Amino acid sequence: MGKCPFFGLCGGCKYDFTAQNYHSEKLKLIEDLPITKEPFWTESGTRRRADFAFADGDFGFYEKGSKKIISISNCPLLMPEINGLLSKLARLPWCGAGACLVTLCDNGIDVAVTSNTPYFSTELKKAVLSLPVIRFTWNGKPVKQTETPVISFDDRKVEYPAGAFLQPTMQSEKELRDMVVNAAKGYHKIADLFCGLGNFTFVLNATGFDIVGTGIKRDLFKSPLTVGMLQQYDCVVMDPPRAGALAQCKELVKSNVKRIIYVSCSPDTFKRDMAILLRGGYELKELRPVDQFVGSSHWELFSVFQKK
Repeated sequence: MGKCPFFGLCGGCKYDFTAQNYHSEKLKLIEDLPITKEPFWTESGTRRRADFAFADGDFGFYEKGSKKIISISNCPLLMPEINGLLSKLARLPWCGAGACLVTLCDNGIDVAVTSNTPYFSTELKKAVLSLPVIRFTWNGKPVKQTETPVISFDDRKVEYPAGAFLQPTMQSEKELRDMVVNAAKGYHKIADLFCGLGNFTFVLNATGFDIVGTGIKRDLFKSPLTVGMLQQYDCVVMDPPRAGALAQCKELVKSNVKRIIYVSCSPDTFKRDMAILLRGGYELKELRPVDQFVGSSHWELFSVFQKK
């Protein structure tokens, strides 16, 4: 494809993912990491969720370096189903300002609005009812719902809570899941920490822990699994938010857990946590980058640590 018509205007992408040097330029961000395998490059046009902004009746993405909103009619990164909805969303009688998260689920599109305006207008509700979406919420309150949105992790379907975390593309989600499953072969007692909706939990038959989602409710930032709790597991999978897993890593190095599979969405906090694990008796066996957020400055990292 040609250059994205919005690149340089829209603030969503730091790099032109259509450029010939895209791969080499983005790899410079992680050139100080001990990468052991070639990166996985996610295809453009496969993104199933996107955060839009609205204010003063305008709808779209923020302009680069400002809070001005530019209208987006067709983003080359997004799935066709989402692009097909953008003009309809732009014509809604928006009030106030806020964010609009659009997610393509298995059975249709979910729209979750968070706004500084606590209530939506009668005009907005009337317009939303004609939208081809299965759910539209405003600050968590349903404006329209015809079905419960669901998503699949391989053959396991789960309900999708409005605004919940979800990997941005099914392609990279499956690739990460396959890598985790392969790295966990031979291990039978697995804890899936920061498990979310269960991308890894179900396929591993693992015990999931997270403050939200389908696992055991536990705030792993404030209350990481203790050494005593970890003793029943021979493998731990972690997929934390950008803040990383500092407190949990400090407990893991005191445990007898043989293998740690760490999926990180922040190279900075990963480097901090990796240093703790290496000093604590673990050896880095594998590190592979995943370009999950195409065009952005963000990298996903898949890693495997083994107890020496």
